[in-house]
Amino acid sequence: MNPQTSPPSLKKLTEIFFRIGNTTFGGGYVTIGMLGRELVDTRRWISAEKFDLAFALARVTPGTNLIAFCAAIGALICGVAGAVAAVVALTAPSSALAVLIMQGFESWQGNRIAMAAIGGTVAAVAGMMWSTIWVILRPHVGGLTWKGMTRNLQVVLITGGAFVASRIFGLTPLPIILAGTLIGFLWKDAHQDNDRR
Repeated sequence: MNPQTSPPSLKKLTEIFFRIGNTTFGGGYVTIGMLGRELVDTRRWISAEKFDLAFALARVTPGTNLIAFCAAIGALICGVAGAVAAVVALTAPSSALAVLIMQGFESWQGNRIAMAAIGGTVAAVAGMMWSTIWVILRPHVGGLTWKGMTRNLQVVLITGGAFVASRIFGLTPLPIILAGTLIGFLWKDAHQDNDRR
């Protein structure tokens, strides 16, 4: 059966979170990007809008955002059981592996080959993070029409403003996300009013 037409099941959801969570390297954003490709683009189990909402809400929760995100996505697809399955499948094996790697890290610090490999890993992760940013922003990018270019300007201004607010002014995620939500809502309302005229 084509994965795009197969209905969601708890077993398949668990397999997907286990596979992606334990074979994707580079941190939470890379994992979120891979989950987006699998669950939104390939299988179409969840809409891009709900995926984006889960991502935004996970950013304002305390603790590890990736765990909150996976719980939200699992719940949206398969209810409470999906939330539990997603979190356990994603975290249990990788947590055990992280403990083992950290135990060996002390002995690797003096090894030039190991440190060069870690440097290459960091560079690769940076590229994957930019890929994840594109996966999240792509549904909100418009075309070359006037309306599309206005939407592109909105994406650039909100994204750039959030970067400046976080990086330069040190604001926490909550006020940045709330400001972005308010700007997006007001800007969208203005477009809808213009379309009605």
